[in-house]
Amino acid sequence: MLSDSQINQAFQIILKEFPNAGPSLQAQSNFQYLIAVLLSAQTTDKSVNQVTPKLFQQFPTPQAMATATISEIEPLIKSIGLYHNKARYLVACAQNLCQHFNGEVPSVKSQLVTLPGVGTKTANVVLADCFGIPAFAVDTHVSAISKRLHFVSSTATVNQIERRITSALPDNLWISGHHALIELGRKYNFHNEKQIQDLPIVQICDQWELSNQK
Repeated sequence: MLSDSQINQAFQIILKEFPNAGPSLQAQSNFQYLIAVLLSAQTTDKSVNQVTPKLFQQFPTPQAMATATISEIEPLIKSIGLYHNKARYLVACAQNLCQHFNGEVPSVKSQLVTLPGVGTKTANVVLADCFGIPAFAVDTHVSAISKRLHFVSSTATVNQIERRITSALPDNLWISGHHALIELGRKYNFHNEKQIQDLPIVQICDQWELSNQK
């Protein structure tokens, strides 16, 4: 595995390639961003951005969505995966926000994860992108890249990846680093070795890994 210093250098190379990486989900409020992140599970941000305009036109606030029925939500999001479960989460999440947080999205992780459908990844994305609070979310891109570049072992869990990256990087790079890894994963398929084996970042990290084993 790579050292803290090597992981830092790797991130600097990636950030140099994607200096403007940032959120790609479209929303007009913290509540809408939270809902968009919930919808993005196991689907692309592009797909989410195609359904949220109509969804937010009809249910723009927690108060409005809290009074919606699941049968009203489902047709608006049926083009994305897991829409049955997501419709239930959306209504329950909006109701919970109204009942326990005065209709405001909390900026504390321990409170965010009490919301229906919100796990560690979603909470970290919301903390980072809505409130600018240092957090490092691990999605499928981040996981695949972290394993391939030897930041973590090939069997590392999401929580282990988050802990490794946040222990190696200064917290002022957590948010930009997360978004840069996502852009790297979108540009290159890290599940296809032939597509990535000649990338400079892959070759550099492979060399470091070999030297660390000697």
